Amino acid sequence: MSGSPPPPGGFVRRIGLFQATAINMSQMCGIGPFVTIPLMVGAFGGPQAVIGFVAGAVLALADGLIWAELGSSMPGSGGSYVYLRQAFQYRTGKLMPFLFVWTAMLFIPLIMSTGVVGFVQYLGYLAPDMGRTTGDLVGLGIILGVVLLLWRGIEHIARITAVMWAVMIVSVLLVIVAAASDFSGHLAFTYPHGAFSPTTSHFWTGFAAGLTIGIYDYLGYNTTAYMGAEVKNPGRVLPRSIVFSILGIMAIYLLLQIGTLGVIDWHRMTDPHDIASTSVASAVLEKTWGKGAADTVTVLILITAFASVFTGLLGGSRVPYDAARERVFFRLYAKLHARHRFPVWGLATMGVITAIGFLIGRHTDLATLIQLLTTVMIIVQSLAQVLALTVLRRRQPGLRRPYRMWLYPVPGVVALVGWLVIYGYADRNSPGRHPIEWSLAWVALGCVAFALWSRYEKVWPFGPKEISEEYLTGADPDAEPVPA
Repeated sequence: MSGSPPPPGGFVRRIGLFQATAINMSQMCGIGPFVTIPLMVGAFGGPQAVIGFVAGAVLALADGLIWAELGSSMPGSGGSYVYLRQAFQYRTGKLMPFLFVWTAMLFIPLIMSTGVVGFVQYLGYLAPDMGRTTGDLVGLGIILGVVLLLWRGIEHIARITAVMWAVMIVSVLLVIVAAASDFSGHLAFTYPHGAFSPTTSHFWTGFAAGLTIGIYDYLGYNTTAYMGAEVKNPGRVLPRSIVFSILGIMAIYLLLQIGTLGVIDWHRMTDPHDIASTSVASAVLEKTWGKGAADTVTVLILITAFASVFTGLLGGSRVPYDAARERVFFRLYAKLHARHRFPVWGLATMGVITAIGFLIGRHTDLATLIQLLTTVMIIVQSLAQVLALTVLRRRQPGLRRPYRMWLYPVPGVVALVGWLVIYGYADRNSPGRHPIEWSLAWVALGCVAFALWSRYEKVWPFGPKEISEEYLTGADPDAEPVPA
């Protein structure tokens, strides 16, 4: 087992490879593809939308290999918080880990809120007369139910997650099989003129929008990295759970996308008044196997959506724990439940923010909410983590690395380019919403909060830097750090 052991009274390592992969896949799939397939088709303007899921998988795998190396080397709770703290402490003290936690407390619940929005959206297929107020109350009830289920020990949660993972697999397989039973190659593979022409600005605009939607659908491949302190043999389990979950979900998404396009005319998916634009999987089942089958599978999709929010808050609630315990965030968040050993205030706070994000999402469109949360995430997590990998290889060459990135640094370069494409096209894909400006404003506000906090705590820049290299325990004693 790599890295330092958890502190006395801290987390317990009880999550194995199957459970870790199930947690990632449940978070990745969820309601995402069932609500974003029409968005993807709209972005590309035709069945060539499958490009978006392929591009999203490439970016997820490239970025996932970064998570795999960092997570296996430093398997603590909090994921990026641990990696950014270790990498950037030499020059900017606690600024980067503080900004990450500050930002994660927003973007992780926002991701979960989109899942609840999708849940209510699909519930509308079963209850077409459901009003907006009723839908709001149902969504808030779902969030409360998730928090209550997570209010228990990790060994019980792991079993619940395995069951939800099984339901997720059944639901997507039923949609795939139903689509295959009435598949039309003409519908799936008839493309508009110039659909694949890379010389047109429309293609690249659609590609950027599709890449954004695609990576949103894959988000969650890093969930167990946030729970590194609870994973058994993390040097082996974390990298495998990340890669296995990405490859598994990619296969599922491609089959779902192509199968759906082979049953439902893609023009229906872009019509806001057509059920295929809001509940495309239900529309597939209704056309192929009838209304009864559509209702049954819709229920399974709702359980899958619930599982996604469940696993997302499970991993996300661990983010502020290490930061608070090490005096990089509000100390209140260092408290674990006396009996079940989970972070009480991290879970409670993210539950509240998820509820707020859900209510906001109900009054805007899903694509805009995805764009906003993605731009906020990219600055402080995605781009910073690509740099952190290189910095740590130079600063801590003796760090135990049970997994070293394949083809280094190529995956890091691919991830960097992919994230920059998504960020650069954010405003163009969300006219009038200004997601880039909002993301920069949030980070700037975080810098102000850090200045006030660091002055109160008397740390850099108002005090000495605190250099901590606890994961170097057991490292190569002959390796010397290289100045960055």
